[in-house]
Amino acid sequence: MDTVKLKINNIEVEVPANSTVIEAARAAGVKIPSLCYLRGLNEIGACRICMAQVKGAKAFVASCVYPVSEGMEVITDSPELRKARKTTLELILSNHRMECLTCHRNQNCELQALAQEFGIEKVRFGSNDKQPDIDDSAAHLIRDNSKCVLCRRCVAACQRQGIGVIGPNSRGFDTHIGCAFERDLDEVACISCGQCIVACPTGALREKDETDKVFAALADPTKHVVVGTAPSVRAQLGECFDYPIGTNTEGKMVAALRRLGFDGVFDVNAAADITIMEEGTEFLNRLQNGGKLPLITSCSPGWIRFAEQYYPEFLDNISSCKSPQGMYGALMKTYYAEKMGLDPKDMFVVSIMPCTAKKYEAQRPELAASGYPDIDVSLTTRELGDMIKRAGIMFDLLPDEQFDPIFGVSTGAAVIFGASGGVMEAALRTVVEIVTGKELDNVNFTDVRGMEGVKEASYELPGKTVRVCVVSGTANAAKVLDAVKAGEKEYDFIEVMCCPGGCINGGGQPIQPSDVQGFTDLKALRAAALYNQDEAMPLRKSHESPIVKEIYETYLGEYGGEKAHHLLHTHYKAQPKYRLG
Repeated sequence: MDTVKLKINNIEVEVPANSTVIEAARAAGVKIPSLCYLRGLNEIGACRICMAQVKGAKAFVASCVYPVSEGMEVITDSPELRKARKTTLELILSNHRMECLTCHRNQNCELQALAQEFGIEKVRFGSNDKQPDIDDSAAHLIRDNSKCVLCRRCVAACQRQGIGVIGPNSRGFDTHIGCAFERDLDEVACISCGQCIVACPTGALREKDETDKVFAALADPTKHVVVGTAPSVRAQLGECFDYPIGTNTEGKMVAALRRLGFDGVFDVNAAADITIMEEGTEFLNRLQNGGKLPLITSCSPGWIRFAEQYYPEFLDNISSCKSPQGMYGALMKTYYAEKMGLDPKDMFVVSIMPCTAKKYEAQRPELAASGYPDIDVSLTTRELGDMIKRAGIMFDLLPDEQFDPIFGVSTGAAVIFGASGGVMEAALRTVVEIVTGKELDNVNFTDVRGMEGVKEASYELPGKTVRVCVVSGTANAAKVLDAVKAGEKEYDFIEVMCCPGGCINGGGQPIQPSDVQGFTDLKALRAAALYNQDEAMPLRKSHESPIVKEIYETYLGEYGGEKAHHLLHTHYKAQPKYRLG
């Protein structure tokens, strides 16, 4: 690899030749402040907060886009730079609605942090009478452009997903982020992935907060309120309480949920195991009986919405299985309700997901197996963190507790659902053993692991080579589907996760500042927590789960049978990309 030597504040560093000044400074242990910059996603030099002095340059340079060169001398801190940055920040603040104490991003806002860093006590320009400018039309998200700083990080995130339904509208002082022709977000082909929220440095974007609905249900003596957590949440929640990234806080999470007052604290992993049994059965039926291939997974509601709007020709390829969230909700209001002698109308089922698209999914009318919505409220990891704090629960002092047993035992196959490739690996562990009739010597299918956007592998089964593909990020999904349509690629089974890296990088994850997002592999650290838990579990294949066996033997009947199909499967339909009214 070619490298160059340069000086950062008179400290010599050697960095890759394709580095920028801001990257070189970090190698020297120096952090240059920035706002619009998000490494690998948004590198446009627009905000000018990251200005630096380069010897020989006639003006300050934007360090996030300025390339290094041999012998370059850079100054990152000087009275002139501090003054210029402060003035720039004041101008940005002059067009920002400042209600920091009541903003949901208070103390986790990059703009607020910069104002504190630069010692800004008042804004000399403009006035603080800016009014809210809110679009709350979408099922999952609220946008308030009065808090937008036009950094365009959300635009870049949407484009990375291959969606691109938001962008800068108008010009000059009238510039704002919006949809084409000023449509509301629910009128365009947004897939509810929430990647824009995670990218936003301020309070301009947030998920629709439904915590008050849950608090109200918990306080209602007529309601039996249960909660289930997705695989990834245990690897994310600790970040809300300053635990190191990648810490598995499952035990404390369960203890916190119990102290919030839930009548049942369950693991959606148990439903993930059931998903494998239904999806694996469906795959084998198609493979052996000439069904439509490739079979494509259905666990990610953002991917489902993407397919319904952008690739409806593949809807028959998609598994009819509900997502684990949908299966969990359906079984809560049927199997669990019967077991506990409850009327489903008196139940309130909550899911905790790393995902904003789950909010959209929960509202789908197809997902109501009991005659009532499978899921009443789907909260993000962030919302759960907020609930714990609001309830005065001291997370770090909690003991480790276990899920309630009725729906609390799962396998390692379910745990890894949260990482890209996890659903495929879980399915392979079961399908291979069913087809061969032999126990696997090694249950680790490492070919489908990793954070690459597209992964391919093939496995030999009796009389058949099974070709699989694992995709994360809808832009990558589009490339794979286009290749399948063109006859350039042939697969039997495709896993698609909407968000890059899978659910561990979902739109409902804790929001980290740009210097952490850009220089820390969040996806790999969180995924490692899940794979480590999988390795340590006594049961690592879904068909070995005692809960799976008990539910099918006593309630559902055979895998893929009539009752299972009624409760655990659904259907999809083409949706228009643009809706008017």
